[in-house]
Amino acid sequence: MAILKPFKGLRPPVAIVRELASRPYDVLNSKEARIEAEGNPYSLLHIIKPEIDLPVDLDEHDEQVYNKALENFTEFQKKGWLVQDEKDFLYIYAQTMNGKTQYGIVGCAGVEDYMNGIIKKHELTRKDKEEDRMKHVRITNANMEPVFFTYPSMPAIDEIVKHVVESQDPEYDFTSDDGFGHHFWVIREKSTIDKLVNLFSKVPFTYVADGHHRTAAAALVGNEKKQSNPNHTGNEEYNFFLAVHFPSDQLTIIDYNRVVKDLNGLSTHDFIHRLSGLFDIAEKGTEIYKPEALHNFSMYLEGKWYSLTAKPGTYNDNDPIGVLDVTVLSEHILGKILDIKDLRTSKRVDFIGGIRGLGELKKRVDSGEMAAAFALYPVSLKQLIDIADSGNIMPPKTTWFEPKLRSGLVVHSLK
Repeated sequence: MAILKPFKGLRPPVAIVRELASRPYDVLNSKEARIEAEGNPYSLLHIIKPEIDLPVDLDEHDEQVYNKALENFTEFQKKGWLVQDEKDFLYIYAQTMNGKTQYGIVGCAGVEDYMNGIIKKHELTRKDKEEDRMKHVRITNANMEPVFFTYPSMPAIDEIVKHVVESQDPEYDFTSDDGFGHHFWVIREKSTIDKLVNLFSKVPFTYVADGHHRTAAAALVGNEKKQSNPNHTGNEEYNFFLAVHFPSDQLTIIDYNRVVKDLNGLSTHDFIHRLSGLFDIAEKGTEIYKPEALHNFSMYLEGKWYSLTAKPGTYNDNDPIGVLDVTVLSEHILGKILDIKDLRTSKRVDFIGGIRGLGELKKRVDSGEMAAAFALYPVSLKQLIDIADSGNIMPPKTTWFEPKLRSGLVVHSLK
């Protein structure tokens, strides 16, 4: 059963929260982070992407970078930009996008839960990316950014969250530059905290929605500390890491699409002919066409949009991986026809989150940078949970969650 632990959060003063809160470290590169934090000394990017305060030509994985993270973290605390709560609290973090608000409970998840499979994952992690975040956690001795979890919705938890939200004003309430609303409450009442902790102890599993590398890094560092502490009790702060838990019925996964650089030597006519053996194809003209259902794809090629509907036999509705449209696309189009075998390493394919819209696919092809684009119908949360429950792993770049969590609303110290 799932662990939910209150903690003494490090939080910014209300006056600077909008300037301090940042996008996650992994949604922008170093150049973008330099631009985004320019002229803003409060930005958490100075801690989570500290290379922005060092020479441009320095490798972002140089030891100086991690040392700079600690230096900046220490400075933020000295200057009162991150102040620790006096008691263990839980928090509520709500996000509003396109008029819809989702409410997550902020608390610590258990390292033990990650190690024994109570926390389930659906993506593979890369060791180099894990090690990068592990170094960051080790040197700062903190979880600077939360991970994004979901759990099977429970009415009793929903009622408590609703009561807190309706009975007290949010501690933070602002709209970020991307137009998304961010709202944050502190749950100070011990009786309410105890109720939530008890209810979470009845949640059988939680699921990593977004932040697999951060989750792995936080859990592995916590486990390292456990192994190296001869007086380990299980109550130390390193046994827990920062997470926002959203009920499954409030989340929406949006599409995660693909563009390819070439047609593997095929002419447009031959490529479409090869596709016709696997898909029912309908030309849709120059207006953007969006996939309408599972097993229906959108393709943009040489200025035209096409509907591709997978023929029976190209998918397996009884297999949690075989039913996925990303599997159909990867196996039959990218693999068999275009000879793109390894999506993690191939330079011939790129991935575009649905938040950018299908117009971004058209733009990449029309520019001549890419030869063709494919849009997919979004994976459902049920599919994600079915895959995690079955112990399977989704293909790379399958799910895209929006809005992204803002980092810096609360930090978890391992001290």
